[in-house]
Amino acid sequence: LSHPNRRGDEENSLLQASYEIGSEIYTFEGKPYYLLNRLDAPTSGVILMADNRELAEKVKQTFARHAVSKTYLALVRGIPPRRQDSWRDCLKVVRQRGSLRTVAMLGRVNALCDMKLLEKGSGPPARALVSLHPKTGKTHQLRVQCAQRHLAIIGDSIYGDFRFNREFKRKTRQERLYLHSWKTSLQIEYAGRELKFSAESPAPEAFAIALS
Repeated sequence: LSHPNRRGDEENSLLQASYEIGSEIYTFEGKPYYLLNRLDAPTSGVILMADNRELAEKVKQTFARHAVSKTYLALVRGIPPRRQDSWRDCLKVVRQRGSLRTVAMLGRVNALCDMKLLEKGSGPPARALVSLHPKTGKTHQLRVQCAQRHLAIIGDSIYGDFRFNREFKRKTRQERLYLHSWKTSLQIEYAGRELKFSAESPAPEAFAIALS
């Protein structure tokens, strides 16, 4: 979890520390750390934090403007028909059986993502490693956009192929959602100067195992 949602979540959260949901602040060893972005719990990769309030607000504003560049890695079932593509969809969050779920529908485009094919898996079943560069930040956007194109992310327990996932887990002995926040970069004006920042998290070993 990027942060605890309720009492008892601390052990499964980013930091083993107290957290204020309203102000989005962890307190660790008496010092505040501001959470700047989140990932779905099954997704690995880059999460940003700051220990300075003014800097944190600047970065959060940059996220709100969708001016932060984020690239994800995903292992999908199937092979994209094109090596590069731009995906455009209309997505809506709905409540189904007491939980939130994102669905694609006809309407004004509000979800944009650039896809690039990086590598094909060896042998059957057909699978591929792709990079996903979202231009928007809708709930479960990448998972839904992949599934809409019959390229469900392997290990996705909501939008994926459940039978395939079970068989894939049995063969690889790996249990995870194959979605990883790979690279994040941003540029802000702060303290009278222009700052550029980037972070990268290498793909987990499970991706290489799953590809081979």
